Amino acid sequence: MSTDEDYVYDEASGEWLPAAELAAQRAAENAVEVRDAVGNILADGDAVTLIKDLEVKGAGQTLKQGTLIKSIRLTGDAQEIDCKYPGIKGLVLRAEFVRKR
Repeated sequence: MSTDEDYVYDEASGEWLPAAELAAQRAAENAVEVRDAVGNILADGDAVTLIKDLEVKGAGQTLKQGTLIKSIRLTGDAQEIDCKYPGIKGLVLRAEFVRKR
């Protein structure tokens, strides 16, 4: 057992835990779980398919059902994903309109 490690009192469990372990637990608790239209958990880098036609405001373009979107990024919001699509800058889609590939 190392004596150089800092221990922090965790009020929730009533135990003294290593600071790194407590920080990892709190990060896991604060992680946002993003799910697609059918309940699959989405992660950064996933490819998704649109499940309905979507008008893109400000771009004057409609993305059709079945359009493949590659390399999504999670935004920290449980319902929004950041995407790249040719011709559209700053595309943010709602997770309820996509299905994981």
